[in-house]
Amino acid sequence: MTQQTSVTGADTDRLHELSGATPVPIEHPDLDNFEHGFPPGFGPGGWGLFAYALAIAFAAFQIAISAWNFLPSQAARGVHVGFLLLLSFGLVANFRAKDTPGRLLGWALGILGFGVGLYQWIFYADLILRDGDPSTMDLVVGTLLIVLVFEAARRLMGNALPIMCGVCLLYWFLGQYLPAPFNHRGYGFDQIIGHLSFGTEGFYGTPIYVSATYIFLFIVFGSFLEKAGMIHLFNDVSLGIFGGSRGGPAKVAVVSSGMMGMISGSGVANVVTVGQFTIPLMIKFGYRRAFAAGVEATASMGGQIMPPVMGAVAFIMAETLGVPYAEIVKAAAIPAVLYFASAFWMVHLEAGKYGLKGIERSMLPSPLKALRERWYLALPLAVLIFMLFHGFTPLFAGTIGLALTVGLLLGAGIAMGLRTQTLRVIFWIGLGLIAAALFREGMDIRVVAGLIAVLVLANAFTLGGRTTLTISRDALADSAKTALPVGIACAIVGTIIGLMTQTGIGTTFGAWIIGLGQSSLFLALILTMILSILLGTGIPTIPTYIIVAALAAPALEKLGVPLIVSHMFAFYYGIMADLSPPVALAALAAAPIAKENPDKIGWEAMRVALAGYVIPFIAVYSPALMLQPGDPMANVIGFWPAVVYATFKATVAIGLFGMVAIGYLFGKLSVIERVLSFGAAVLLFGEFAYSDPLGYALAAAIVLRHWFAARKAETALA
Repeated sequence: MTQQTSVTGADTDRLHELSGATPVPIEHPDLDNFEHGFPPGFGPGGWGLFAYALAIAFAAFQIAISAWNFLPSQAARGVHVGFLLLLSFGLVANFRAKDTPGRLLGWALGILGFGVGLYQWIFYADLILRDGDPSTMDLVVGTLLIVLVFEAARRLMGNALPIMCGVCLLYWFLGQYLPAPFNHRGYGFDQIIGHLSFGTEGFYGTPIYVSATYIFLFIVFGSFLEKAGMIHLFNDVSLGIFGGSRGGPAKVAVVSSGMMGMISGSGVANVVTVGQFTIPLMIKFGYRRAFAAGVEATASMGGQIMPPVMGAVAFIMAETLGVPYAEIVKAAAIPAVLYFASAFWMVHLEAGKYGLKGIERSMLPSPLKALRERWYLALPLAVLIFMLFHGFTPLFAGTIGLALTVGLLLGAGIAMGLRTQTLRVIFWIGLGLIAAALFREGMDIRVVAGLIAVLVLANAFTLGGRTTLTISRDALADSAKTALPVGIACAIVGTIIGLMTQTGIGTTFGAWIIGLGQSSLFLALILTMILSILLGTGIPTIPTYIIVAALAAPALEKLGVPLIVSHMFAFYYGIMADLSPPVALAALAAAPIAKENPDKIGWEAMRVALAGYVIPFIAVYSPALMLQPGDPMANVIGFWPAVVYATFKATVAIGLFGMVAIGYLFGKLSVIERVLSFGAAVLLFGEFAYSDPLGYALAAAIVLRHWFAARKAETALA
């Protein structure tokens, strides 16, 4: 732990060297959609400096309320939305406006939005006293909030989500004129504005609460880990272990993206960072362009289902269901591993089919050396997971994890300025003992903050330390910028939540699904899957999950699907939408890197992610796969044996689907063998008499026959 970590392209230097690729800049052709992030920087000249300073202030405010909780929840949500509007309008103006008047207009809207959010804090007590009887000023501010949230969403994410929420708003105002059963009793203007703009079931509902607490904190946590060099560690370990195996470059892409997903949770962001090097690396070693990009898209999108971050949906799901966050993480763990194991299996078969080799061992880094040199970077993640599974709240665990990451980064800056190795060792031992003592004494956040302040002060007096402070400052600003699309999506989706809670329209849709499911649960699942994918083609994953979970998940629960499984079902297919043509946003992000048609990439990604489309169905019929009660096998063999059995069954089914998708096992599979393999896989996730024994028997027969045929062919060639 004596080396200064880097935050430049050196974090991916090994992949860069092997692939021979020049990083492809993230493209924003018309700067008309910032759903998956802004361009680098904060804008030109003084405008950019102003935005940069506000972003740091936003991040500092969020960390402060996470650590000390000094504001009432409603006021904190209001200020959070105010900052979101201020920076969203300001940054869009910085990047898109062509002249000073255009930027002034954008910033004016942002300042207006900040004032609207601040209104919740300034008049917090008054708003509580006149709850249900809003004043004229309340109605003006509430209406303005609606306009600004919709316009910010349109500027950041395009038209799809604002149009959908706008239709809901129109229904809210005019739904009483529709025929039964689609009508509602009718609501006054003041009722709708009060519910949407000032209650806790509209814009300031659960999604924005989660955005203002967990999501922002974990975005900062991931940003600091990346700045500390975690990507470099992941790449070196995955390259060292898997790079030399058959089809090694693609396996590196799967494993590296999976590990990145643990701290990032943003699929498209993973594509345009890790994919800049893994895609050219795969192409260089023989993979087809479309397949290479499809592998990276599949692996990167899987980051949203990989604990502990899970693209922020885990936090929203935990708050919505009222269950501990650790329960969501546990439920997601086995399916996430199976998802990445499936992608790994697919690229292994593809490599065998085309005779693709791995990277020469002499060119690969040593994973043991990488772990010896940078093992400490895994400490914050390990501490975070430990605390989550030992009863600490996600907010406290995230705060401590962030503090530990910042401490490591600042400590590296101080250590670099020490003259001798002995002094560096003494410094790290001393810092470690202090951290251990703090942990043992209960991690008083005031003492932790004091220690961080001392490290900041010490860094200010050395050249390397000042560089580290700049890195930390940039991490704060980048975190705020990253949080904007997520936060605005969480705000505008409150329109749909508010509509359903006040009108009860969700009950009508749920009754329809229940009616369908009483005749066939499978058909109800298919309907929910289609709804998730259709919504996900036009709007981000978080609002897709929130909408489908509100509409369909309660109905699935009434049909006997365990609560967490029903919500995970809705979540999974919202993610799959980013891989599914015609939209396939992950494929679009990978296309300029691979220099290939996005539709071709999308179809290849669907093929690689085939298991991702079936794992949720397996979990519905075998809930033990998500560590949930209600599995039929648990009544026969017990819960934990049922978990093992469900995992084994899913693994066999995934193996069969891989054979079907790639058409290879020990050699190329015939059409009949692929059809029979598909039948065996379907039997294994079906739920009727003798389905499992029939599936296993058919699978064994296919594999054994193919193995003998392949051996016979090898003997004949010899």
